[in-house]
Amino acid sequence: MATVCFYFQVHQPYRIRRYSFFDRGASTEYFNEALNREVMQRIAERCYIPANKALMRSIERSEGRVRFAFSISGTAIAQMREYAPEALESFRQLSRTGCVEFLAETYHHSLAALRSEEEFRVQVAMHHAIIREEFGVSPKVFRNTELLYSDHIGALISQLGYSAVLAEGVSSVLGWRSAHTTYNAPGSSLRILPKSSTLSDDIAFRFRTGQGEGGTLTVNAFIERLRVGVEDGGFVGLFMDYETFGEHHSESLGIMAFLESLPCAISALPGWETLSPSEIVARYASAGALSYPDVTSWADEARDLSAWCGNSMQQSALEKIYAFIPKSESVREEWRRLQASDHFYYMSTKSGPDGDVHSYFSPFESPYDAFISYANVLSDLVTR
Repeated sequence: MATVCFYFQVHQPYRIRRYSFFDRGASTEYFNEALNREVMQRIAERCYIPANKALMRSIERSEGRVRFAFSISGTAIAQMREYAPEALESFRQLSRTGCVEFLAETYHHSLAALRSEEEFRVQVAMHHAIIREEFGVSPKVFRNTELLYSDHIGALISQLGYSAVLAEGVSSVLGWRSAHTTYNAPGSSLRILPKSSTLSDDIAFRFRTGQGEGGTLTVNAFIERLRVGVEDGGFVGLFMDYETFGEHHSESLGIMAFLESLPCAISALPGWETLSPSEIVARYASAGALSYPDVTSWADEARDLSAWCGNSMQQSALEKIYAFIPKSESVREEWRRLQASDHFYYMSTKSGPDGDVHSYFSPFESPYDAFISYANVLSDLVTR
């Protein structure tokens, strides 16, 4: 028996506006509301709503045999409530099918696990509450921001009572071990579900360079890659950003038809099925303890922390945001919005393909512009 686990990340940050030295003390409008609204509404129209319809059709075609998992940040839910309520309703409709599992993460998609255990626990509790409120479920499996994971982070997650965690299937960690099975954190019952990096990236990054008609990946071609990659059974963790569908790859390329058809095609194969992360844990025994001594992630070629902590600007910003805890509740929400991993991602000075991806997502003209605005906002917030 072979299994595929589809997991999708849904997140939108509160992007800060260009905030100069002269704005300090004169304006508390830190965030670019117009841009945040425009981005949420655009992605809801291009990705969330049509992709959710594709998954709904897949569920109907398979008579409920397919499974999917989502991690939706609290800031994404809050912005959907305000700017795109129809998108949020489409996630509720998926939830009601019983074929979708919602995972836990930090509410503000933050790097708190690296800097503040107390803040990490608070944000996880906040996220748990909003998922319960919107979808009526209590998450059992954890997915940390940017798939950040280490033995230390695993211990924190285990203490919070979660049964499993998603992690990047990093070759330096796995060594001779397979990415197509589950493991447990050392000294813990917490199960680790590794991402199948090559197969996930075939869809997320290489869909347009596939071997099908028009130069895009076809369902049949991907099925063959699955069969070759998982010859002896096991599970394939297809973990990716949900914006892959409709935003990064436009619907005109056939990405929505691919998303709708692939789960059904897999479930129709003899000896194959799709399962949620919790079902994976119940189905597969642990192959043994697997240690992640250093923090890994799913970002950039290095799959480490360098996307957010790779230069002095990023390190300075991270140090300062976690160096204080606001006493005023009215300021605390703004402080937490500034913890989103995206702000530090925009400050990256990497070049080559990694640098191109960072620039694609950033609303700023340069990493230095991103840092200057962030530093000025943070300085004004500290003063308040």
